[in-house]
Amino acid sequence: MSKVVLVEAALYVSGRPVDVKTLGSVVGFRSEDKIRKLARFLKDKYGNDGSSLEILELSDGRFVMQLKPQFVRHVKRLAQKQLLSLGPMKTLSFIAYRQPIVQSYLAKVRGNLTYSHVRQLREMGLLTEEKVGRTKVLRTTPNFADYFNLSHDLQMMKKQLEKLFQTIREEKSTKKRRTMSI
Repeated sequence: MSKVVLVEAALYVSGRPVDVKTLGSVVGFRSEDKIRKLARFLKDKYGNDGSSLEILELSDGRFVMQLKPQFVRHVKRLAQKQLLSLGPMKTLSFIAYRQPIVQSYLAKVRGNLTYSHVRQLREMGLLTEEKVGRTKVLRTTPNFADYFNLSHDLQMMKKQLEKLFQTIREEKSTKKRRTMSI
């Protein structure tokens, strides 16, 4: 069995970013350079073959296989289960973009439902909290970054989120213009 095919299978099955050492354990290589070479070969293959999938090399050196963004809106309704409903998702995105954030400020901005959202997000392993005086400071976890294919570096993550939010605003604006013209 080809080593490239094993890397491809590992990225497909994991459904999250995978580090080079883990990929190496699957293919039986210790050389991180050889493993990166295999993963980059696959990345180029998926980038040039017109596939709906792509392989990304994240800034921390991990690799992830995912659906290309232009296909998401067409197939998202087929996903088995949505991770979060709209309220907790908005709370999570606010925390991720503004982190570290004091929970009392979050409640002022997002309302009292925030407390149940934070509890749900913490139970899912997407948030951590640190008690500071009478309030808590909230931050996202590495699990959050992995699930949403974001960088673990806070500044890079905020740039990625900003770009994502801009794309969403543009899509909403385009959809609104189409609706108004009908």
